Amino acid sequence: MEKHDLLYDVQEKPPVGAWAILSIQHVFAMFGATILVPVIVGLPVSVALFASGLGTLIYILATKAKVPVYLGSSFAYISAMVFAKEALGGDISASQTGLIVVGLVYIAVAMLIKAIGKDWIDKLLPPIVIGPMIAIIGLGLSGWAITQAGFQVGGDPKVMAVAAITFIITAFVSTFAKGFMKIIPFILGSVGGYIVAFYFGLVDFTPVVEAAWLEVPKFFLPFETRFFNSYRFYFGPEMWAIVPIAIVTISEHIGDHTVLGKICNRNFLKDPGLDRTLIGDGVATAVSAFLGGPANTTYGENTGVVGMTRVASVYVIGGAAVVALVLSFVGKISALIGTIPAPVLGGMSILLYGVIASNGLRVLVDANVDFSKQRNLIIASAMLVLGLGGAVFQFIGLATLSGTALAAIVGVSLNLILPNK
Repeated sequence: MEKHDLLYDVQEKPPVGAWAILSIQHVFAMFGATILVPVIVGLPVSVALFASGLGTLIYILATKAKVPVYLGSSFAYISAMVFAKEALGGDISASQTGLIVVGLVYIAVAMLIKAIGKDWIDKLLPPIVIGPMIAIIGLGLSGWAITQAGFQVGGDPKVMAVAAITFIITAFVSTFAKGFMKIIPFILGSVGGYIVAFYFGLVDFTPVVEAAWLEVPKFFLPFETRFFNSYRFYFGPEMWAIVPIAIVTISEHIGDHTVLGKICNRNFLKDPGLDRTLIGDGVATAVSAFLGGPANTTYGENTGVVGMTRVASVYVIGGAAVVALVLSFVGKISALIGTIPAPVLGGMSILLYGVIASNGLRVLVDANVDFSKQRNLIIASAMLVLGLGGAVFQFIGLATLSGTALAAIVGVSLNLILPNK
């Protein structure tokens, strides 16, 4: 997609009315994963929303408002966070400490890039590693989308119908609509799916009735307070199981910015620079974890929304961040968001997660990766099978690697070991 194909360029400000609606849509498109991650891990949704909005503003500040990226909850850390939490009997100390360290790893890598350049990153993470890594992230999430959508043996026909209608409305609006309607497919798809879900009796408004209008997010802090829950800094082996996944999310970070740059006809890894984008992502993740939230990520969903709507304005991204911050304090609105049925989120997720996986393929295609070369075939094959096949590797008493983290480490290792000629 060329720059002139964008409806709103990176630093172009839409009219006030369009800006408001597009900002709300961007938050809508991010809801699936942003809400689902804390639900799965057992963290407050309101904190995830707050951390998502605050993290995005931190990222915009760090990148001088030059990159249209919205930060949301990362799926890559789910398994390790659940493992760390269960190992401590439900205590989140290990998971939150691990995520804070991950944020520091991002900052350290950014400082290293600023000092000696990013050539070593290009050697460590070339397209043959980044492409399959992004594809694994998208395909790895596909199971959640299918579960939410109910597309399983013995699934509820009503649930499947809601997911299918949500998907169809979103896809058809994105493909066939004209004018302004064409750039708000996720809002229209969500509303259409929600109405059908309500008609089928799948919406429960009890949480909305019981919620207060104004509520402070339920933060967890690493010290005792009168008003909030607490955890402690914990540096045991359960925490160190989380840190290696930074390799995965740094790969995702580079891949997302590469693909997004092609959509916007810009090189974000040079301007504002990979060091700045990593610092923004890392600080946002550390702040989110400090407050009791999940890890932040630059989000393949964000790339999918920008690519489908052709709206790349940082003003819209900033507006979406402010909307998320406000919603985290409005109890009834947060509760209403929580009433969005799983099949509605599933219908959207099928499209969004597919876009993530497709972006991984796009990285390979754009880089002209030659699969007639045996080394490329071996690297991609090993990563895909290990990343999607449920492989697990355990360091005695130290950490357990599985899924995306294991695939990333194997991919990087094979790329360095196998001869290039």
